[in-house]
Amino acid sequence: MENKNWKAWLYLLPAIAFLGVFMVYPLADVLVYSFEEGYNSASQTFFGTGLYNYSYVLHDPYFLQAVKNTFILVIITVPVSTGIALLISLGLNSIRQLRELYQTVFFLPYVTNTLAVGLVFMILFKKTPYSDGMVNLLINWFGGESVDFIDGPYWAKMFVMCFYTVWVVMPFKILILTSALASVRQDYYNAAKIDGTSKWRIFTRITLPMISPMIFYLIITGFIGAFKAYSDEVALFGTDLNAAGMNTIVGYVYDMLYGDSGGYPSYASAAALILFAIVFTITVINLLISRKNVHY
Repeated sequence: MENKNWKAWLYLLPAIAFLGVFMVYPLADVLVYSFEEGYNSASQTFFGTGLYNYSYVLHDPYFLQAVKNTFILVIITVPVSTGIALLISLGLNSIRQLRELYQTVFFLPYVTNTLAVGLVFMILFKKTPYSDGMVNLLINWFGGESVDFIDGPYWAKMFVMCFYTVWVVMPFKILILTSALASVRQDYYNAAKIDGTSKWRIFTRITLPMISPMIFYLIITGFIGAFKAYSDEVALFGTDLNAAGMNTIVGYVYDMLYGDSGGYPSYASAAALILFAIVFTITVINLLISRKNVHY
């Protein structure tokens, strides 16, 4: 038995070493940085330890704006993208002809570079001296007034950011949910039809419980992905997200490290750990909720 345990640990050693070097050590290093006050990356010196970095970050208007933007993005995009993906997947699952073609079409945005898609969205929504953009042309056609979605009011910029995020993440969710629906045994549906069960009851009593693990997986990964949003906002609003008022928590961490206000790894570490605490808390809450609503 001891010999087998020794062999098992030997097999696990490469993975443990990899995780230790690239995950455990950086996390511990960030934790240390977050408590070092006045840390200078050039001289590798600091003048004290404490909670000042956390206090500074939590009182920084740019960080508070980033938290607000991130939470709005998470609250809107995760349920909307999951719901739309479920409806599209149900539609794809109900058709026979050209199903593979439709699946390919819906999956194309996922394999397209996000920055390229962001530039396309910027062209569609941005007002220029030569054009108000295709979206504004449609608004004018219906009798509305043009809106600058890129450099205009906050609500307009947030709408574009949420719309773009839903567009980018939905193909992956469609792929997962389509596969989940295809794995549900047809016997359940045949038995329900024999009993004269309505379509809505079939959906709520058979389909949803059977695919609930995949829905829960998409919600968890959706929350984590939305909290890590950054490159999408750069593609839409440029690199100076603070000036646009559309920065995210990850963008704030990047700015503290490398941006115009860069050179403050202690502040960046504190902000990163705050983000970690938020994501961890929400994940734990989702796991507790899933015990009653997810059927394995």
